[in-house]
Amino acid sequence: MENLNLVLPEIFISLSIMFLLVLGVFKKDSSKIVFNISLLVLLITAIITLNETFSIDRVTLFNNSIIIDYMSSLMKIITLLGAFLVLVISSTYLKTFKIYKIEYPILILSSILGMMVMISSNDLMVFYMGLELQSLALYVLATFNRDQLKSSEAGLKYFVLSALSSGLLLYGCSLIYGFSGSTNFNVIANQLNSNEYVLTFGIVFVLVGLAFKISAVPFHMWAPDVYEGSPTSVTLFFTMVPKIAALTVFIRFLYVPFLNLFDQWQMIIIFLSIASMLFGAIAAIGQTNIKRLVAYSSIGHIGYTLAGLATGSNEGIQSSIIYISIYIVMNLALFSCLLMLKRNDQYYEDIEDLSGLSKNHPLLSLSLLVILFSLAGIPPLAGFFAKFYIFKAVIEQSMYFLAIVGLLSTVIAAFYYLRIIKIIYFDKEKEKYDEDHSLWIKFSLTLSTILILLYFISPSQLIDVVSRINII
Repeated sequence: MENLNLVLPEIFISLSIMFLLVLGVFKKDSSKIVFNISLLVLLITAIITLNETFSIDRVTLFNNSIIIDYMSSLMKIITLLGAFLVLVISSTYLKTFKIYKIEYPILILSSILGMMVMISSNDLMVFYMGLELQSLALYVLATFNRDQLKSSEAGLKYFVLSALSSGLLLYGCSLIYGFSGSTNFNVIANQLNSNEYVLTFGIVFVLVGLAFKISAVPFHMWAPDVYEGSPTSVTLFFTMVPKIAALTVFIRFLYVPFLNLFDQWQMIIIFLSIASMLFGAIAAIGQTNIKRLVAYSSIGHIGYTLAGLATGSNEGIQSSIIYISIYIVMNLALFSCLLMLKRNDQYYEDIEDLSGLSKNHPLLSLSLLVILFSLAGIPPLAGFFAKFYIFKAVIEQSMYFLAIVGLLSTVIAAFYYLRIIKIIYFDKEKEKYDEDHSLWIKFSLTLSTILILLYFISPSQLIDVVSRINII
């Protein structure tokens, strides 16, 4: 128990959730207080994580079921900061739709707790518990705006399909347990013997469940509808934060217990990667709603992240983590722009609503131009470097076909990003949007745009942070 301080972030956030629930129930009109305390909790948790665990190389707790290392600390900090920014920029939106309630930040904190458990999991059962804690909060968040039919539909779709994927995942876990005699990752790694091929079935089922959570093709069917139907602030959360935890679990699950079975699961990851990259790029072309377009775009981006994992090298893992970090910044910027498309308390989210935006809102249009070029992977923006690291890791392992598919899908994706830029700059302008945005939205947009624009000046900073992660 002497290392209990290493799980202090999780303990602190759990106690905070309980306190906020009690406060919200017993104090009337406490939405604002609960919201502000939640922001403070996220920041304090990030500081605790930084102080207590960031410098630790590798420690296991609770009978080896929890692992605290550099990767888990880094991913937790990214998760917490991502959630903090999502919360601060969504307050105006929540007030407009009259869903500024105590439950919203508490559900965000609960899902973050689940993600932190997932990130530190070194055991199938611990990982599953974290996943379900995260998912239960996300079901409610998706359907948070009950007055809108689309939101209720989104929540129901997500719940039904997610329950199916969780069942498959649990079945995979039970198969692995049945043939290895343990749920612990390190023990499973030591038990690999004649049961290898049977274990492959277990791996496949778990990967199907995980692929659903990150909306990789062909388990993506929920994403466009849920992204479109959910409140925009929830869509932003879905797009960014759960993917960090899911990526960490992918790395832990594949590279710790099943590294010796690399040849067997590599083809699955390659298939998921290629299918996601191509489908995400092609399906986005015909979209008219920005949130649906973001859904297909995120499917494509997940494909690139999985390409890094398919390499079976430390460089590949590092490139995937760099990619997801840059992707989060780009999405934060994009949704900050989307939350600015407001007129008379009504938010607009169709691509046509961006028509002639440059005439009335030149700075917003410029930010969107930078963001869209970055998402397309145009040099010297941050998105280019994200893809460059992935391609470099893939080519180093002589996986040329994967690199070619990646380049092709980048070219296809560039088409619909350029189409939006054409609409912004060359189409007939529409009525001017409101300009009285909250300071946090302006700050978030300015900071993320600057990071995207100036990343090329010092790309080594992020590489230095990530290069300490050595799983293999």
